[in-house]
Amino acid sequence: MGKGKKVILLLLVAIMIIGLVACSSSNDKPNKGESSENTDKKQKIVAWAWDKNFNVAALEEAKKIYNKDNPNVEIEIVEIAQNDVIQKLNTGLSSGTTSGLPNIVLIEDYRIQTFLKAYPGSFKELTDVVKYDDFASYKKDFMTMDGKSYGIPFDTGSAVLYYRKDYVEDAGYTEADMQDLTWEKYIEIGKAIKEKTGKHMLSIDPNDIGLFRIMMQSAGKWYVKEDGSTPDFADNEALKEAAAICKEMLDTGIAKTHTDWAQFVAGPNTGEIASVPTGCWFTPSIMAEKSQSGLWRVAPIPKLSKAKDATNASNLGGSSFYILNEIDGADVATDFLVKTFGSDKSFYETLLDKHGIIATFIPVQSGDVYGKEVEFFGGQKIYSDVSELASKIPSVNYGLHTYAFDDIMKAEFQNIINGTDIDTAMQNAQKQAESQVK
Repeated sequence: MGKGKKVILLLLVAIMIIGLVACSSSNDKPNKGESSENTDKKQKIVAWAWDKNFNVAALEEAKKIYNKDNPNVEIEIVEIAQNDVIQKLNTGLSSGTTSGLPNIVLIEDYRIQTFLKAYPGSFKELTDVVKYDDFASYKKDFMTMDGKSYGIPFDTGSAVLYYRKDYVEDAGYTEADMQDLTWEKYIEIGKAIKEKTGKHMLSIDPNDIGLFRIMMQSAGKWYVKEDGSTPDFADNEALKEAAAICKEMLDTGIAKTHTDWAQFVAGPNTGEIASVPTGCWFTPSIMAEKSQSGLWRVAPIPKLSKAKDATNASNLGGSSFYILNEIDGADVATDFLVKTFGSDKSFYETLLDKHGIIATFIPVQSGDVYGKEVEFFGGQKIYSDVSELASKIPSVNYGLHTYAFDDIMKAEFQNIINGTDIDTAMQNAQKQAESQVK
């Protein structure tokens, strides 16, 4: 072999060796969807959520914690209205065009079953990744379909009764009287407060039936039966009792009407409203009126008297985080959520201490932060009290039609207010609901 040919052969061998080394090196690095650990490659994930003082604030705290150990992951948090989240997700997932969608998205608990059913395979399964026993059981049920779980539970919508201790005492009742209430007893106290102080016991928006949902779930009932699809109006004793109670509160004059959120918040803040039965997320709104510090207390909601299995625990609202499967970075997004929202006790203590966010992560509830006395509520340990209630919330299957059935019930409640018999109204609602799900 000539000298020139030997040189060429040596060059070819060298090129082959370099190629093999390069391939080996690239195979050692994680793909786009894998955890950022042990790589210098910059990776980016995007999260969508609404409410900058609550959900977005929680994501920002999680980002700070995660980036300490994972500085090469860029986490972009986008504040986006809940209705826009729903619209954009539906548009992208139904068309199969996922461009522009995030890795992580916050979805309301009432809506998640609809997404899981409509877009199978679009959300990352986390059954064996998240320790669901660390969360309130009712939250896991929302995000589970066919035995597989898909989200990381977040906040609690535990329903509570905020009440003015001074108004209650002016009417001749005590704090002990506000425990283990029935709705009948609540109305009785409301009448006494109205007579003695001139204040309304609560305010109601006839076009917002959140109270109906609170009362139904407190008895383990919903607009649908346990299968999540069969409408349940005509024979739903909890729903009928809820309608009767709300009508009585309006008829007796203990309820003042409001038409929007601003009026709802203004009621207790101006001192015109003696109590607010709603989700615990209302705490910052109550505390916004600092001049009322020491006057408010928190009790469990009243319970239904006629409905079977009625309790003093329920839920209103709440949401959880989900990961989109088909977006690059799904595994990094999973790593981020699991190491923060999925398992970090100190992270949840920070959320409560700095932002007043009460979550459904059970291990944190025995900590000092949850057990602290809150001066605004007369030194009551409201966070531990709310957390205890969360553990007692009956699980229900929200199914796929909560908001559509909400609209039906709103219209029928207006008819009830105007004199329609409750049984007749519920039979009408049953027919409308059945026609929608055919």
